[in-house]
Amino acid sequence: MAGALLAAASAVHAVAPGKGANSVTLVCEAVYLPARSSWTRTVDIAYDQRRVRSVQIDGVAVYTFAIAGTLILTSQDNERIRIDTAAQTWSSDFRGLATAQGRCERVS
Repeated sequence: MAGALLAAASAVHAVAPGKGANSVTLVCEAVYLPARSSWTRTVDIAYDQRRVRSVQIDGVAVYTFAIAGTLILTSQDNERIRIDTAAQTWSSDFRGLATAQGRCERVS
């Protein structure tokens, strides 16, 4: 488990290189199906040299999250969310009723 945490922190660090960098903001353009609507989702990830410390989506801290390699797995309301920090992608699922996929871009 510690290796997975370190891998995610390393992947986030690779997205946001620099001395003293302890957070990164990703802006994700997610397309939700079947409605074909596009939402801009903002993801703030705080981390240190050992692990990801916190995740916020659209300014709201997620209750809990899990790390699997370079993936951050979490949920917000009824949406299950998967953020790949290495590939910079977003995917989510509203309990089978709707899905979303999109690309993310680092803004800070």
